[in-house]
Amino acid sequence: MAGDVRTAIQQVLDEIEKLEAEDQQVVVEIVQQRLIERRRLEIAQNARATVQAFREGRARYGTVEDLRRDLANEP
Repeated sequence: MAGDVRTAIQQVLDEIEKLEAEDQQVVVEIVQQRLIERRRLEIAQNARATVQAFREGRARYGTVEDLRRDLANEP
């Protein structure tokens, strides 16, 4: 499977290399923006899950010292 991914990536890179330098830069910018947007969505999903866990009593908040105490008291 990893070989298939490497082959696909190499094919994409080969095609990008055929583009003019300016177009290559556009591709880079598009990929960067998509990665940023993907990360924003992940952060938003994590935030929603955290709020839900807090509402359900599965999450708590406190200081680092509170966390240390909780970890020390776990079986």
